[in-house]
Amino acid sequence: MAASALTLVCAVTAGVAAGAAGTELTRGPNTAEVRAAVQRETAERWRTWAAGRVFPARLPYSAEQGGTEQASRIGISPRTSCAGVVDAAADGALRAAGCRAVLRATYIDALRGVLVTVGVAAFPDERAAARAGAAFPQAGEPVPGLRPLAFRGTVADRFTPSVRQAGSVHQAGPYVVLTTAGQADGRPASTAGEQRPAVFAFGGELAAHVLHRLTAPRLPDCAAPEWQC
Repeated sequence: MAASALTLVCAVTAGVAAGAAGTELTRGPNTAEVRAAVQRETAERWRTWAAGRVFPARLPYSAEQGGTEQASRIGISPRTSCAGVVDAAADGALRAAGCRAVLRATYIDALRGVLVTVGVAAFPDERAAARAGAAFPQAGEPVPGLRPLAFRGTVADRFTPSVRQAGSVHQAGPYVVLTTAGQADGRPASTAGEQRPAVFAFGGELAAHVLHRLTAPRLPDCAAPEWQC
């Protein structure tokens, strides 16, 4: 009789456990799990998105005379290494913060007189990105900053470090977006004469557009392969 009672208790316990396991397997993700999935998906966009999605062929910006104009993409670097893409004075900050990759593309303004290289640096999390971003000038100086990305046989052929006249840094989530800008004619900054910061200010707008796209929240789709709910 005692053995039968014990068997019944074990059976009930097993049934409860099986029911709990079934509920756990069939329930939808809770709020914390959804939040974590969103953070993971956002942090992997630099890797899972096509290059043209990170850097669209055209990006809008505010024209000096008013209205909106479009910057055109000249090219995207196939390299994603964190090494050698910023000046030596800032390189250590990227490495110390755990830089995962740096994606770069170069754009030209609508009047085809100013070049801007946009660099997306990806980090493990928001805290690391903020730490790395603090190593760059916040007031528009180009050095220490992102190194220009030139393309042979294009209008960006002469976009070298000496040409840089302005820079910007933006950070949100696990990303830091840097820009560096200069004249398309290859004129060194030291011979540019009177400085006109407004000419290069649109670089910051391009960075803001790229950063917004990379960090804009998306509703999770737990059935899609890029999501881990």
